[in-house]
Amino acid sequence: MFHARLISHRIKEAFAAVPAVVIVGARQVGKSTLLRHDYPDAAMVTFDPVQDIAGARRDPDLFLASQPRPLILDEIQYAPEVVAALKRAIDRDRRPGQFLLTGSQQWQVMARPKGQIAESLAGRAIILQLEGFAASEIVDQPESWLARWLQDPAHVPQQALSMPRTFAEQIWRGFLPDAQTLPLSLIPDYHRSYQTTYIERDVRLLANVADWSTFARFVRLLAALTGQEINRSQLGRELGITPQTATAWTNMLATCQWYELEPWMGNAIKRLSQRPCGHAADSGQVCHSLSIPSPQALIDHPSFGAIVESAVVGDLRRQAQIMPTRPEFHHWRTHAGAEVDLLVSYNGRRHPIEIKASSHPGRESLRGIAAFRETYPQHAGDMALVLAPVERSYQLESGCWVVPWNAV
Repeated sequence: MFHARLISHRIKEAFAAVPAVVIVGARQVGKSTLLRHDYPDAAMVTFDPVQDIAGARRDPDLFLASQPRPLILDEIQYAPEVVAALKRAIDRDRRPGQFLLTGSQQWQVMARPKGQIAESLAGRAIILQLEGFAASEIVDQPESWLARWLQDPAHVPQQALSMPRTFAEQIWRGFLPDAQTLPLSLIPDYHRSYQTTYIERDVRLLANVADWSTFARFVRLLAALTGQEINRSQLGRELGITPQTATAWTNMLATCQWYELEPWMGNAIKRLSQRPCGHAADSGQVCHSLSIPSPQALIDHPSFGAIVESAVVGDLRRQAQIMPTRPEFHHWRTHAGAEVDLLVSYNGRRHPIEIKASSHPGRESLRGIAAFRETYPQHAGDMALVLAPVERSYQLESGCWVVPWNAV
């Protein structure tokens, strides 16, 4: 079943303006499905890591010359030789709407010296990122409440989307497209296969890792640290690897499986944490890595709050990616322990956002927001939110609302 995606209109807008659009993202987030649906008349070539499809790697110029337009080039990371030929073809013909490219590994699609998409296609292509489903995409109402709210913060969204499953089950399943339709009994097998395929196929093909068993343990350890500040040296000591190796492996995962929010420093005199806060890209993968067997077990798990935080931050990231001018996301924490889960900067405002797993957060949820406003009184009037699994929004105090995490 196809689900409409938030990013579709951005792809169409870009494809009408430039010769090539590149869609990057993790495997199985729906890149190929989206392009097949939105461009049913376009020819499509899916590259393979072993077979040289249509001689594309052997003679990329001849390959492109023999293909119709518009042309979808799927999994371009397996045919990096085609990128230079694309540059030459576009320089001869600058018409918009010729090539749509996808890549399952952002760090390889963008890599040098073979990929060179960012460099070789500069001024010729627009690069967009696709992740797993946003909540609104699951129910086929692909709209960004975040974009509307940032344009007019006084207009707070009032109600939640009607979701097909409970909050805990959605977080446990995760937000990868295939995880939405499988029976509960197969979800652990799905995430196990996804993780194994990522490590044993993608990383083996595209990276130089000496110890694969340790790398697999590293992936699981990083998932267990979702929603926490990251100390690279401590990561290395946990597994007996150097801080340099831990940093290199984190950077490898940080393209599609992991991301980090840098701390917001402002100009405060107080001592602030300078460590990034890490988030796994998919909550279902975290639950698999932590061996959480069911949605009910997730509710009782000590990491429930952190997993919810990462899931909601991920949903906001996916909404932000469709905005022409994207907001900046940071986290904020003092050495004294005051913290804000997410600080959204947009149009000169700083919006502190707390994320709670509680079904009815109260005024105790505002401690971090109050500390932020006290530290930065110039932003005390910027609207603050507490996102939680509630059905309707309600105001806790002036300038601070509890809002459904899946608002509409």
